[in-house]
Amino acid sequence: MKYQVFHKLSYGLYLVATELNGKKYGYIGNTAFQVTAEPAQLIISSHKNNFTTAKILESGKFSVSVLQKEVNTSLIGVFGFMTGAEVDKFQHVPTITAVTGAPIVTDSVVAWFDCRVVKSFDVGTHILILGEVLENDILSTEEALTYDYYREKYRMLAPKNAPTYVDKDNLEKEKAPVKIEKPVVIEEDNHDDLEPDENGVYICNICGFRYDPADGDPSMGIAPGTPFKDLPDDYRCPICNAGKEYFRSDD
Repeated sequence: MKYQVFHKLSYGLYLVATELNGKKYGYIGNTAFQVTAEPAQLIISSHKNNFTTAKILESGKFSVSVLQKEVNTSLIGVFGFMTGAEVDKFQHVPTITAVTGAPIVTDSVVAWFDCRVVKSFDVGTHILILGEVLENDILSTEEALTYDYYREKYRMLAPKNAPTYVDKDNLEKEKAPVKIEKPVVIEEDNHDDLEPDENGVYICNICGFRYDPADGDPSMGIAPGTPFKDLPDDYRCPICNAGKEYFRSDD
């Protein structure tokens, strides 16, 4: 099986949210699609380990906010890489409500749907949740964010709880070897440009946090003078909680 073939399927990026006993819950998902016209119904795919999944099933309601192309990346960081069991994701995020009372995120959003849960289906790692659309609206004429654009612009891989997750090692194995027709002559003074500077600044692709070795990261117990390559494997961005694999060199 070729894993890269799955990247040819088309997806959007959405913020799915619900409310239960006065508390709001939500996550970033790339699977939300219309399945019937009469009545108008959507299906979302939610990982069993997502803290929000159980809340949607218990509350019987959810909203789907369609993110805009140039999204506020802090939304991706908070709702995609943090858990509602530990943080209040909605602390600085504006929401409205419609028929069901589920919170509807409006920041960086082009349209939204307010849904009542009709049925759910256990499909292994994920649960498909069918919802009847009770109300919806368009907030902006900007383009919607596609998963392809997000992946290409930010060089991102899907989080482990995403239905489209593929282990990056499996993707690396599929990369075809580069065929060089002629030998490439490289000047000696260009050697420093071949590889990222391991002692330089690295940037989180999710929220834009800059890790500067000169400063270290005191909030995470990293002493000044620590190169990015020497950070522990479980180091995470102090802003959005993204792992090391989501950082790139600023060279």
